[in-house]
Amino acid sequence: MAYIKDLWKGKKDQTFRPKKKFEDGTNQLSLHKYAKASLKAGLDFAEVVKLPANEEKNDWLAVHVVDFFNRVNLIYGVIADYCTAESCPKMSGGPKFEYFWADDVNFKKPTALPAPEYMTHLMDWIERKVNDPKDFPTTTDVPFPKHFTSLCKKILTRLYRVFVHVYIHHFSPIVSLGSEAHVNQCYKHFVYFVTEFALVDLKEFEPLAQLTNQLCPNRLRMLPSSHK
Repeated sequence: MAYIKDLWKGKKDQTFRPKKKFEDGTNQLSLHKYAKASLKAGLDFAEVVKLPANEEKNDWLAVHVVDFFNRVNLIYGVIADYCTAESCPKMSGGPKFEYFWADDVNFKKPTALPAPEYMTHLMDWIERKVNDPKDFPTTTDVPFPKHFTSLCKKILTRLYRVFVHVYIHHFSPIVSLGSEAHVNQCYKHFVYFVTEFALVDLKEFEPLAQLTNQLCPNRLRMLPSSHK
């Protein structure tokens, strides 16, 4: 975990949740290494997110959902001390946007929660999903479920709301650590990926529309305005 300590200049040496890892010998691990190598090579994000030739789209989606889950965990872990029930009594993205939690188990109806409680339920929910082989199979003999794409959309949409909350309410600690460039890069990668495969609705980008258009010119135009 030394790289995390270096990255955040000693502020944190752990993620909000344990990192999900890919199993040795799986195609998803190979794709994960391929994606990391492409990023390190400094390739254009528009090229990095494209589905590699002769690879299955669901594998590519799975690799990136897990990777973004891990990276958003890291970002939120850094500012978690600043996100309290007192400072953030609701999960919001500025005064116009509030996010309600529902999981069809403990919260069957959308429920207003303080931001840190929302985050805990969100990360627990995603962790269960990505570790359930019925939802995220890791071997080629187990097919992806029919609902896999819709599940990826739901996970990524909810992770995007973490970006919204962090940027609008907690970006000062990120700046004070000198780590805004890292967060911006992660955000750009996320936006390029979800717009490549239309995985987050255009309406979700409204709270950060100006920032998104600055960091990722023309990417939001790839999403149909009526996309559900």
